[in-house]
Amino acid sequence: MSNMINMTEGSPKRLILKFAYPILLSQLLQQLYNTVDAAIVGRALGKQALAAVTSSGTLIFLLISFFVGTTMGAGVIISRYFGAKDEDNMSKAIHTNVVLGLICGVVLTVVGIWFTPTILRWMGTDPAVLPSSITYFRWYFVGGLSIVMYNTFRSILNAVGDSKRPLYYLMVSAVLNIILDLLFVVVFRFGVGGAALATTISQTVSAILCLISLLREKASCKISVKKLKIHPPLVKEIVRFGLPSGVQNSVIAFANVIVQSFINGFGQDAMAAYGSHAKVEGFAFLPITCFTMALTTYISQNLGAKKYDRAKQGARFGIIASIIIAEAIGVLIYLLSPYLLQIFIDDPAVLALGVRQARTMCLFYCLLAFSHCIAAICRGAGKAVVPMIVMLAVWCVIRIAYIYIVMHFTNEIGWIYWAYPITWGISSIIYLIYFLASDWIHGYEQKPKHFFAHLHH
Repeated sequence: MSNMINMTEGSPKRLILKFAYPILLSQLLQQLYNTVDAAIVGRALGKQALAAVTSSGTLIFLLISFFVGTTMGAGVIISRYFGAKDEDNMSKAIHTNVVLGLICGVVLTVVGIWFTPTILRWMGTDPAVLPSSITYFRWYFVGGLSIVMYNTFRSILNAVGDSKRPLYYLMVSAVLNIILDLLFVVVFRFGVGGAALATTISQTVSAILCLISLLREKASCKISVKKLKIHPPLVKEIVRFGLPSGVQNSVIAFANVIVQSFINGFGQDAMAAYGSHAKVEGFAFLPITCFTMALTTYISQNLGAKKYDRAKQGARFGIIASIIIAEAIGVLIYLLSPYLLQIFIDDPAVLALGVRQARTMCLFYCLLAFSHCIAAICRGAGKAVVPMIVMLAVWCVIRIAYIYIVMHFTNEIGWIYWAYPITWGISSIIYLIYFLASDWIHGYEQKPKHFFAHLHH
């Protein structure tokens, strides 16, 4: 009980920060061990292995993003009942979510392993890198069930304001992952498959630790094996809140896969640079991730308790804090990118491309933070359809159309890098209009209306 945070009472700023800082630390830790993972592969196995591992990132995100987004939506349901002190429906939502997570985890594992070669070839992966990419990807998705269940359990804990226990379990997982990386890749020379196996084992351990914690829980978020079943009304609610979030994540991931396929066409240097930059850029997402998760939980709990003015107050603080911190990190990355990218590779051609991409994008992280914060607020308010439509229109359709058009006239990779800040800017304008002009705070108990209907007072 001491780990739970009731966000409906007390200072909004203090509560959001109290919830956000363990998430910030856990995301920092996860990013660090992902960075170590890539650095060990790049330094021990070379440029080709690094390209194989990092180029799989967009494909991994494509397959897991839907399930992760859906669990986030389910967390909104749990937060709402927690804020309303409806323990019966909260318990039903938790157990329904766990059963759905088990089903989705099995599906993810089968799809991830079975369709790996097909999707990688469709992405235009360099033939020299393809065998290593397939090996890494398949071993990674042996742990597909663990990935989904960890995110399911984490969403339950976060929904009741507990962001500390996921941090503790991630600490154990991170240390284990680094040890196994060194053992499998450096000592036993298992290659890229060893790096993926290390990640799979560590993710499984973190999922098991979360499960044990929830089985032993004395409070209302306790999981009981006897209660594990699907409650149809709760499935409907989870689909209503979770499906748009899952689709939104998948849309973003699909667009990134298309971008990756264009990058792959420029060869191994471009692939390694793009993947290495993604590792560095992950640090810019830290404040964005922690504040968006905090905002979703905060908004959902307070609207469940019908504290509307309080929800608005917390939303404003979360947006401003996320933007400021993300932009500060962007400035640091602009200045330090040549040194940060050398962590992974010392090839001059790869470094030049990576620095160029970083300096094209990083000063616009404020726009990325703003878009994600408004999306998080919409999810917490039960209006997940809004960010789904915006992301589909802007981060998928416009981004892909832009790349196809510019690549038709020029074969210059720098224009691909600009696809991100341009579409971040467009989505930020749309979200700003929505946030200022719509009555997003009310109608929480109702079904989401058509997107454009929200734009009217």
